[in-house]
Amino acid sequence: LRVLDASWYPPKERNARQEFKERHIPGASFFDIEECRDKSSPYDFMLPSESHFADYVGGLGVSNDTHVVVYDGDEVGTFYAPRAWWMFRAFGHKEVSVLNGGFKNWLKEGHPVTAEVTQPTPAVFKARLNKALVKTFEEMVQNVSSLKFQVVDSRPEGRFRGTELDQGNGGLESGHIPGAVNIPFHSFLSETGHEKSIEEIQEIFREKKVDLSKPLTATCRKGVTACQIALAAFLCGKRDVAVYDGSWSEWFHRAPPHYKVSESK
Repeated sequence: LRVLDASWYPPKERNARQEFKERHIPGASFFDIEECRDKSSPYDFMLPSESHFADYVGGLGVSNDTHVVVYDGDEVGTFYAPRAWWMFRAFGHKEVSVLNGGFKNWLKEGHPVTAEVTQPTPAVFKARLNKALVKTFEEMVQNVSSLKFQVVDSRPEGRFRGTELDQGNGGLESGHIPGAVNIPFHSFLSETGHEKSIEEIQEIFREKKVDLSKPLTATCRKGVTACQIALAAFLCGKRDVAVYDGSWSEWFHRAPPHYKVSESK
């Protein structure tokens, strides 16, 4: 078993690596989402190559036989951990879990923490990208007319509808992909920051008329909270939800104007 802290915060707010050095789950390693990504891409946090991912997680002591548990320290309970969870699955690793309730609840429940950083023994990890779990811009464009798969967007309602400004950098206006359904990711989290029950999650999808027996792709702003949709569906037994890696950040910059739906226009 290898435990990974996959926390990330906006630089002006918190320093994830520094917080990890100060306290973390004993034996955990820091999974740096800034390092384990495609740095040549103009978009944030895009999937790295197979070899980059294999080298990176191998350096954290993860082999193909390792059960990986990811968590993060976000106040909502779980924010970036599902992205790391999905990355492992996208690269063919099935034995990966998310710590329910995150580090926030680990602390609240009085479990041990440490400042001691352990050096894991490097391992060999073989990565093979499962393209069924990743959607490209081209596939998303085709789907606008073909409607081969459902699209769920996990951003806040105002940003999805285009009525609320996008606070991030990158000059993004808000809005959404035609035909997408909006389920803000925090809908799946309880007030304590734990995942809601499977029955509650199924009801959320039902209310939004999302059919879990049919193909589904998740999107968001930069491919992070979309992974919460994939995780929620996974808990209901649907293991094949794809994530549009470029998400709105890529769509806004590349799609033709009539493929950007916004109420602010």
